[in-house]
Amino acid sequence: MYTLMIVVFVLGYLAIALEHNIHVDKAASALITGTLCWAIYVLGAEGIVDFNTIPHFILEMFADEKGITAPLEVTQHYVTEFQILEHLGEIASILFFLMGAMTIVELIDAHEGFSVITNRIKTTSRLKLMWIICILTFFFSAALDNLTTSIVMVSLLKKLIDDQQDRWLFAGMVVIAANAGGAWSPIGDVTTTMLWIGGQITASAVIIKLILPSLFAILIPLFILSFKIKGNVKRPLRANSKEHFINPTTERERNIVFTAGVLGLLFVPIFKTYTHLPPFMGMMMSLGVLWLITELMHHTKNREARYNLSVIGVLRKVDTASVLFFLGILLAVASLQSAGQLGELANTLDNSIGTDTKAGVYSVSLIIGILSAIVDNVPLVAASMGMYNIDAAMGGLFSQDGLFWEFLAYCAGTGGSALIIGSAAGVAVMGLENISFGWYLRRISLLALIGYLAGAGVYLIQGSIFH
Repeated sequence: MYTLMIVVFVLGYLAIALEHNIHVDKAASALITGTLCWAIYVLGAEGIVDFNTIPHFILEMFADEKGITAPLEVTQHYVTEFQILEHLGEIASILFFLMGAMTIVELIDAHEGFSVITNRIKTTSRLKLMWIICILTFFFSAALDNLTTSIVMVSLLKKLIDDQQDRWLFAGMVVIAANAGGAWSPIGDVTTTMLWIGGQITASAVIIKLILPSLFAILIPLFILSFKIKGNVKRPLRANSKEHFINPTTERERNIVFTAGVLGLLFVPIFKTYTHLPPFMGMMMSLGVLWLITELMHHTKNREARYNLSVIGVLRKVDTASVLFFLGILLAVASLQSAGQLGELANTLDNSIGTDTKAGVYSVSLIIGILSAIVDNVPLVAASMGMYNIDAAMGGLFSQDGLFWEFLAYCAGTGGSALIIGSAAGVAVMGLENISFGWYLRRISLLALIGYLAGAGVYLIQGSIFH
């Protein structure tokens, strides 16, 4: 059963990758994969779960008068009532965050709020526009986070670029830029945030030491792509000429909703920092405030106009299939984390390469970064945090702000760009733009990998100075 889970995961992964070839939506494949992995785990729980890891209170629940417990019943209960619910809390937190961000973006879009930015971007040059979008994404991602930024930037691209293939190319680069921008900020990527909250890194150190490697992770792909992209993009008709489109809102209303929406998104990391509540709580707070503002703003309008500009109206535009796809992927990865396959992978890396030298630390982190393109980077980083303690010994490699933790933050944050389903930003963009796995692999993956290695090289050079 342990091996069968891996087989099912790989087959599901292939089904997602070959979505357009087999004519099955990736959300269906992801949901089937996630639920099947957990079903196999439950059925084989007796042979997979280590009894020593089961909480004592669960063992007591199933003990008879003589204190004897039934292994199958106990292990299955542990999986269904303890492990899956623990992961469900984390998954629900991510999904609510995603839905909140998507709803805010859709609400701004319904008010034509993004025209505040798009009207200021006059260029139609593919080259200039690519650099503008990627640099904006890089710094927005550090201030917001890579997932929210990706959602916002894809919405902007729809206002700026009409041709789908052009938009896909820009969206692919947005994934690289968002992940690179999130890696050097303590609130920009969930794995960097985990390491920051866990005490492995400090905010000032990670910003100072990772901003340059992260910048190279996007600048090198941009530089390479600059020799290939020529000509101009075609703007959507709706964004080009007013005679073809009557704005549903006034300029004042657009400015208010855009400003409130952006401030609401910026409020999320601040709310988390001061309350220590999960990010989705701040996102729900921001959505609630924006909902209140729009309800009061449009209360005098007719019912149809008010409905189209309300949260209730824009909710129907939120891409539910993308949310379900995300749910399936997270469930599948969570099953492998609970059953131990990911932990075993981390141990194998440590035993085969070793982390008692700088070379070993670099190698393990680089491999974890590449693996994060295949499976979610969160459990990989969580496994690493569980394997190693914050320790000033071993030449300071594992001390707070030590080489291992900093380089792990960079690799786990940027390595996922190599495949479109390797990061939350990539998954969101894939769902919003319907980019195929194969297209991204052919057009973007090599650029992302080159940028990833370039940034790693920059950090390696820095390492000889800082450590």
